[in-house]
Amino acid sequence: MLSVVIPAYNYAATLPRAVRSVLAQLDEAPAELIVIDDGSTDDTPQVLDQLLAEHPGRFRAIRKANSGLASVRNLGIDEATGDFLVFLDADDELAQGALAALAEHIVANPDSRMVIGAHRSVFADGKRKLHEVKALPATPRQRVRGYLIDKTVALSNGACAMHREVFGPGRYPERFRSTEDIPVFAQVLAGFPCSVLNQPVALIHRHATSLRHNLTHARATGLELVDEVFAPARMPAELQDLKSAFLAQRCLSLFRTFASAGEFDTAMQFYRQAVRADFAVLLRWSYTRKALRVLFKSKGRNR
Repeated sequence: MLSVVIPAYNYAATLPRAVRSVLAQLDEAPAELIVIDDGSTDDTPQVLDQLLAEHPGRFRAIRKANSGLASVRNLGIDEATGDFLVFLDADDELAQGALAALAEHIVANPDSRMVIGAHRSVFADGKRKLHEVKALPATPRQRVRGYLIDKTVALSNGACAMHREVFGPGRYPERFRSTEDIPVFAQVLAGFPCSVLNQPVALIHRHATSLRHNLTHARATGLELVDEVFAPARMPAELQDLKSAFLAQRCLSLFRTFASAGEFDTAMQFYRQAVRADFAVLLRWSYTRKALRVLFKSKGRNR
C-alpha cells in the first residue's frame, strides 16, 4: 500500500486542491491519505473539518502542536500503514494517474526502496515546465556525489515514494526547520536500491521565495547540515571522504544566500571556508567572479 502524507501549516487556501488531487486517485491503487495539521493559526482546521465532512471516511486528519516539517514527516512515518510513503506539500498536487503508476512501478521493481518520479513545475503565471527524471548513476558513490555535490541528481519530495525501510538509519532531523530532507535523501541514495519513473508524479507550485525566510533558516542550520548528512549512522564509512567536498558546496550555497541579501562580510566568510575545504572551489569561475565582486562591495562599505 501507498501512504500519501500531506503536512499542513497555514495553507488553508491551497490544502483542498492538494487533498482532492489525492482523493481522486484512491480507487486507482491501494493507497491511503493522511493530512497532518502542524498547529496552523489560519483557517486550516476549519478547512480540514469541511473536507472531512465532504469526504467521510476517505482520509485521516491529525492535529498536533507546531514543531516543524521534520516532526510532521516523522509522525507520518509512524501513522502510515503503507510500505511506501509519499510526502506531498499542502500547496502542491498529485499528478493525474500518479498512484496507479507508482503502484505498477513498485510491483515491477520489487527491490526498489525509493522511486524517483518526474514532476511539473507550475508557476504563478500559469506556465508549466516538465522536469523529466534522468537515469541514476550506477554506484552509491556516484549517486551521493551527484545529489550533494555535482547537483546532477535532483529529488523532489512530492515526486518520490520511499519505502519505510529507508528511515532505519535516521529520520528527519527535527532541530532543522529547513533542508531536513537532505540527510534522508542522501542516506537513501547511499544505502538502498533506487529506481526512476519517468512520468509526472506531482505538480510542484513555485512561489517567490522570501529572502528573509531563507536567511533565518540559513543562520539556524548553517554548517550543521554537513555533520548531519555525514553522521556515521546515515552515511557509510566508505563514503565519508565526500564530506569535505560537500562542506565546500554547502559553504558556497550559504555564500550565495548571504551575498544576495547584501550581507557581504558573512558571505565572504563562507566563501573562504569553502576554499579551505576544497581548493578546487577557486576553479569554479562563476563563484570566483561573484566572490571578487562581493569582496569589493564589502571593502567599499567598510571604508
